[in-house]
Amino acid sequence: MRIPPDHPRAESLETREKLIEQYAKGVVTQAGLIAHGRGEAFDYLLGEKTTSSALKAIRAGAAAMLLAQKPVISVNGNVAALVAEDIVKLSQVTEAKIEVNLFYRSPERERAIGKSLKKAGAGKILGIGKNASARIQELSSERRRVDPTGIYVADVVLVPLEDGDRTQALEKMGKKVIAVDLNPLSRTAQEASITIVDNIVRAAPRLTLAAEELKNEDQKKCQLILAKFNNRKNLNESITLINKRLTKLATHQKGFTLSGKTLEL
Repeated sequence: MRIPPDHPRAESLETREKLIEQYAKGVVTQAGLIAHGRGEAFDYLLGEKTTSSALKAIRAGAAAMLLAQKPVISVNGNVAALVAEDIVKLSQVTEAKIEVNLFYRSPERERAIGKSLKKAGAGKILGIGKNASARIQELSSERRRVDPTGIYVADVVLVPLEDGDRTQALEKMGKKVIAVDLNPLSRTAQEASITIVDNIVRAAPRLTLAAEELKNEDQKKCQLILAKFNNRKNLNESITLINKRLTKLATHQKGFTLSGKTLEL
């Protein structure tokens, strides 16, 4: 379907079309389409902007990945459908491994996602087929299956568009979890070490840019960024921003149009 470039919802509609296309190819599930719709609702509440709070979390996430000894990027269908190239670039900059991890797992879907990542330039992809031989004991879903050379031994895991139970389990295993979640109230957002409250299509390229910038800096700068970052405070800022936006909209005050600019608290 061709989206008119002057349509006020052009970017959002193009994202939806990508997901529909990848659903037809077996990359995205029906549940993934529903999950995206739920995220869009929160994106509306945030004004469809990358907020100042999200930018702070992005820098903290990039710093954590650069300081990690064994960073891993966990990829599901929606991530592969929307930001495969950005994920590959981020893995190259941070030297992070890429691992497929799915709630709705099947050999066909694993291959479809692997093909999508390969097309985007990925090298070795973990977590496909028999390679997902390790188990996260606290989980009963298919997400418990992980690669013994990837997520299972990672110290930092980026989990965009994640399930809350696996975030909790990974944290209990002593791993630092970086989440990308538009809902600051979700279990994933609340349990992660660093939560980027933003749309993955905006967060992924920004995360790569932040990593490229910080990679040329002294490690102490990354350590300082992490030391100053408070995830609870950052989440509260996102919730406060949503509250302020709704209050102003309810009282018919101007200033919250979808202009593309970063919102400030």
